[in-house]
Amino acid sequence: MSSITQTSNRFQQGVNRLLQSRVATILATPHGVDRYLEVLNPMWSVDEVRAEVERVDYLTDDSATVTLRPNSNWQGFIPGQFVQLTVTIDGKRQTRCYSPANSVHRADGRIELTVKAHANGFVSRYLREQMSVGEVVTLSQAAGEFALPAERPERVLLISGGSGITPVMSMLRTLCDEGFSGPVTFLHYANSAADMIYASELESIAERHDNVTLLRCFNDESEHGELTGLFSREHLFRSVPDYAEATVFLCGPPPMMATVEKIWEEDGLGDRLHKEQFTLASPDLQSDNVAGEVRFLQSERVEVNSGATLLEQAEEAGLTPQSGCRMGICHTCSCRKTAGKVRDIRTGEISDASEEIIQICVTVPVGTVTLDI
Repeated sequence: MSSITQTSNRFQQGVNRLLQSRVATILATPHGVDRYLEVLNPMWSVDEVRAEVERVDYLTDDSATVTLRPNSNWQGFIPGQFVQLTVTIDGKRQTRCYSPANSVHRADGRIELTVKAHANGFVSRYLREQMSVGEVVTLSQAAGEFALPAERPERVLLISGGSGITPVMSMLRTLCDEGFSGPVTFLHYANSAADMIYASELESIAERHDNVTLLRCFNDESEHGELTGLFSREHLFRSVPDYAEATVFLCGPPPMMATVEKIWEEDGLGDRLHKEQFTLASPDLQSDNVAGEVRFLQSERVEVNSGATLLEQAEEAGLTPQSGCRMGICHTCSCRKTAGKVRDIRTGEISDASEEIIQICVTVPVGTVTLDI
């Protein structure tokens, strides 16, 4: 770390200690301490994690790899965990969840987020098309139960698909930095070789580490992967015959994950499978079953139930409730339901409690529902 960076960090820590006092908070009312710190340096904050964009790389035609320099409030992460990234787009703060892909032992302390831009991905497209070096973003502290255990497993199997490669890439990089000597199999599924994020680095890792086996699976046989097609039991028998002995970390699209989970459950290996899902399967909504209204108590608005998630319906009504991952992981969108029935699109379960806290990003109304928004 440079002397200039060390001096800046020490100065910020001193400012933080001063401004965390009750007196400073009162003097800063009504705007809060951070508002004044931003004028001096947008990276300064009493307790908020802020990070400056140092690099933006494009490993594939539809992805962006963003390297961030966090301020001293960052507490680090465990490989596999996610952070909530907040960016300002057209004057509005937007939050999404992404998993750091770097090793926890990265010497410069930087955070690497790789995001695959989707056609309807408002934030992911911004990161791919507009994110610029020097921009300051906000991060949450790392969270999530999908994480490499402190006591490293003897045998590791990493299975990923598409952008689900990022958390398991962090696990692999971390294990390699630690000199882990147990067998590691990295099994990744992509539409084509051109779509595979970190392709060249993974090849290099497999060449340098005798204990790492790289298995690439593409839909097209002409792509020259080790495997072809969709995940199957045959792939395991052919390429990972000792899979039952491995601790497995899985992240990818819902159909692939469902197939993996089914096989592990059938074999009685469910306790060895750890998983993280980046996208939700589309809810099975029948238009002829959609009825009732969605009533927003605080804003005094009433909308006809469209059958979409309550978060989407709130946004369609012109409201801006807090949200993050949009898939039921981060709980940022949690709010109070004061009346009505709702269905969790992940499980299909219906809840008719008169009052309860629900996650509106993964909940649809069953008839008329009232929310305290």
